[in-house]
Amino acid sequence: MMGQQTGVQDKLFYSFNLDDHVPRSHLLRSVDRFFDLGDLRKHLAPFCSHTGRPSIDPELMVRMLIVGYCFGIRSKRRLCEEVHLNLAYRWFCRLGLDDAVPDHSTFSKNRHGRFSDSEALRHVFESVLRRCMIEGLVAGEGFAIDASVIKADASRARGVSGVETIDWSQGEWQSRAVREYIEALEENNPTDDDIPASTESTTPPKNISLTDPAARWTAAPGGPAFYAYSTNYLIDLQAGIIVDVQATPAYRSQEVESTKIMVDRVAQRFNLRPRRLVGDTAYGTGPMLGWMVQEKGIEPHVPVWDKTERKDGAFSTIDFAWDEQANEHRCPQGHALRRDRRVFKSPRARITKADTVIYRPSQSDCTSCSQKDQCCPNTPTRKIARSIHEAERNVARAIAATPEYQQSRCERKKVEMLFAHLKRILKLDRLRLRGLSGAQDEFLLAATTQNLRRMAKWLMPSFQKAQEMPA
Repeated sequence: MMGQQTGVQDKLFYSFNLDDHVPRSHLLRSVDRFFDLGDLRKHLAPFCSHTGRPSIDPELMVRMLIVGYCFGIRSKRRLCEEVHLNLAYRWFCRLGLDDAVPDHSTFSKNRHGRFSDSEALRHVFESVLRRCMIEGLVAGEGFAIDASVIKADASRARGVSGVETIDWSQGEWQSRAVREYIEALEENNPTDDDIPASTESTTPPKNISLTDPAARWTAAPGGPAFYAYSTNYLIDLQAGIIVDVQATPAYRSQEVESTKIMVDRVAQRFNLRPRRLVGDTAYGTGPMLGWMVQEKGIEPHVPVWDKTERKDGAFSTIDFAWDEQANEHRCPQGHALRRDRRVFKSPRARITKADTVIYRPSQSDCTSCSQKDQCCPNTPTRKIARSIHEAERNVARAIAATPEYQQSRCERKKVEMLFAHLKRILKLDRLRLRGLSGAQDEFLLAATTQNLRRMAKWLMPSFQKAQEMPA
């Protein structure tokens, strides 16, 4: 017999429990087990007024943001609508059926206010990281470092040449991102009286965005250039937990320098000092290897940035033997290449701006050499630029010949997997917030979410069967 729904009178009383309507295998159940914001209010207390109208609960806003990043909901308007309608979202945010959802404008007001002043989002990230450490997912023995380019919320059409003079005082350009950019320039650039005579101006960027001037014009991923930021991940190799994240403009040198900031911050706040650091060739420069080996005592499991290999069939630098005691190179014919051809009363360092020392043979040795055409076919004499960090470069080369190094190369893929997850699952392939601070906020929330999902995947067997969002 065909059933038919009949109209019934509305009940006077309802017995409804949100917990009963959220599946046991739901992602948010697993995340909620490891997500504790009990000390967030204490952290924000010095930044809130003791008088006036009560503010929106900061724990509610952070939980809503985690929901948005977990399920790729990038729009705050849509996030508020989804939390209003979805029972599981309400349960995770500790909202009852009758509780109101905050307006979308609340998030931006708090982000530029008390959240920014108190670094609340970094506090949340670090509290989740501490939970990962308590659960035994962070060993601290080996770290991996890498960067990924994320498009900025800036149109390619709204930009000017980097050498063009821009009057940022015009009203149409006085946005928050522009003000942050100008403040950063004034903070980092010394006054004319403080500039040494030998200081040279830095190379201006090729293009500057009028919408988000801190973003960098780049074509690094291939294809047409665009404005972008870089998210820099420092991860622990045991379970792929992100131990620190730093936003930088999409510029290689700033990405590499951010490594020092993150390693020092993790050591200071969590007492984590890795024995080895794994990275790609970008982190194999001489100064970076010197910092790892000499200052931090870290084994550099990175390929050496080496541009001395000749492609014209001529001898490469590796063909010239180094004599440490005599402080000289020896060519294949046995001739000496020295830094100085005579002894000076006042020794000279001979260090170039590229942090190298030039070694040259005597002109007569090269002129009469039978292998000159294979050594220096286009120049009268051969010269070798030896890095002042050559000893540290040799340490990295020696490590590259070990089986442990090959294992590190395989483990480094965990960083690439996190970036793929960031863009494909969390939908963070383009920023919605502008300015370096906006990029930092988005990257911190995304890294927090990834750590929570990683804990759920490793420690909650029921999460493996969840069909809502594959990890």
